[in-house]
Amino acid sequence: MVTGNTPAQQSALAQEFVQFAVESGVLRFGEFKTKAGRMSPYFFNAGLFDDGAKLGRLAQFYAKALVASGIEFDMIFGPAYKGIPLGAAVAIELARLGRNVPFAYNRKEAKDHGEGGSLVGAPLQGRVLIVDDVMSAGTAARESIALIKAAGATPHAVAIALDRQEMATEKQVDGSTQDVPYSAVQYVRDTLGMQVCAIAELSDLLTFLSAQAGNAMGEHLARTQAYRERYGVAAS
Repeated sequence: MVTGNTPAQQSALAQEFVQFAVESGVLRFGEFKTKAGRMSPYFFNAGLFDDGAKLGRLAQFYAKALVASGIEFDMIFGPAYKGIPLGAAVAIELARLGRNVPFAYNRKEAKDHGEGGSLVGAPLQGRVLIVDDVMSAGTAARESIALIKAAGATPHAVAIALDRQEMATEKQVDGSTQDVPYSAVQYVRDTLGMQVCAIAELSDLLTFLSAQAGNAMGEHLARTQAYRERYGVAAS
């Protein structure tokens, strides 16, 4: 597989993905409460890629972004629950492109019969790519990392659909949460030392909305920009 897309090609891919997500009803605008308790003007729900055609096209976007990133990995891990169909679909698309890699996923609750355990699929080994939809607080990524390490493999990289580029939150001793000056993606990349591949970022969404200034979609630009100014982090 050829790697090394130009910045212009990567930007074009991100814009195509944002438009696809909007047209599919996966990326919506309004007022949505995030896990951090913030009122966000947009919401990305990968669970709404809910038919074969949409899931197949989504997998193509993941595969193209991964190829362009040049990230090397030995297998794919899909964390329960949304990561399971995403990881499986990406594995199928990569195989179609000539890159056949093993795939595994986890259960939320371990089985005590049959093959037992919480892991399903290929044995976790080598450099593992975690495939998920978004990273908000990094909690799901840390859980996956712990599972992968416990199996003796190396958590090497994470592929996500959308990087919200906003401050993560950390749980305090008293149970409250506090904003921190870095995103979940930056934490995984800079602190945990893993590579991250995102199909699109919030900056790409803002570019998309800027181009819609003449229609109803453009009205969401100001609120999304204001949200970015309040909760956003500097690009890394």
